[in-house]
Amino acid sequence: MNIVDPDTLRSSATERGEKAPSLSEQAYRLLRHQILRREIPPGERLRMEVLQREYSFSSSPLREALNRLVVEGLVTADDHRGFRAAEMSAEDLHDITAFRLVNEPAALAQSIARGDDAWAGHVISTHHQLEKIEEKIAREEAHWNEEWTARHKNFHMALVSAADSVRLVTICSSLFDQAERYRRFSARNRVNPRDTKDEHRRLMEAAVGRQGELAVALLKEHLQRTTRNVIDLGGYQSMSAE
Repeated sequence: MNIVDPDTLRSSATERGEKAPSLSEQAYRLLRHQILRREIPPGERLRMEVLQREYSFSSSPLREALNRLVVEGLVTADDHRGFRAAEMSAEDLHDITAFRLVNEPAALAQSIARGDDAWAGHVISTHHQLEKIEEKIAREEAHWNEEWTARHKNFHMALVSAADSVRLVTICSSLFDQAERYRRFSARNRVNPRDTKDEHRRLMEAAVGRQGELAVALLKEHLQRTTRNVIDLGGYQSMSAE
């Protein structure tokens, strides 16, 4: 297991003039980082004593971090087996996608109907940030990393941010996180070319142009394409390592 030094988080925050994150926040970020990159393989048991030794955290911040990851669907827990990195499978991906296809298009339709100019500006701004890093990735000046993940999620959450249900937006956020490992697997291993930059631009333009039916159709196809890519790769049969 590759370990990201907790001191790196503290020092980088200090250099930016920010308050250093709490111990539980540091533990959460480190564990999440390794689970998303599959440095912690799907299904691997997360033993408290091992995590304490490798991360140099006490059990309290680690337990708090693990419980946050359980809520995100990246870790599972039960009374007898403890914590484990969530498994990855075709069935799980289909289940996540099915729920996303119900919730995200509904939230997007609500946002297009209710969103004001500030909402549209937020969509345009987050898309601009995403487009910039996707251009760098296309030039091989950047990678499918945490910065891309953050900008990608910011754009998708901006699209649904004007929905009239807080619970609906929260569900969209959680499902986005649960799909992240599959999304990265697809991005890094795809065989057939895919222009995600164009997909995102068309989705942004339809949303801010108040073309509700088109935006919903584009979003559904966008979500389903990632699922098809992963299934076509057959990667779900051996997802524990890259």
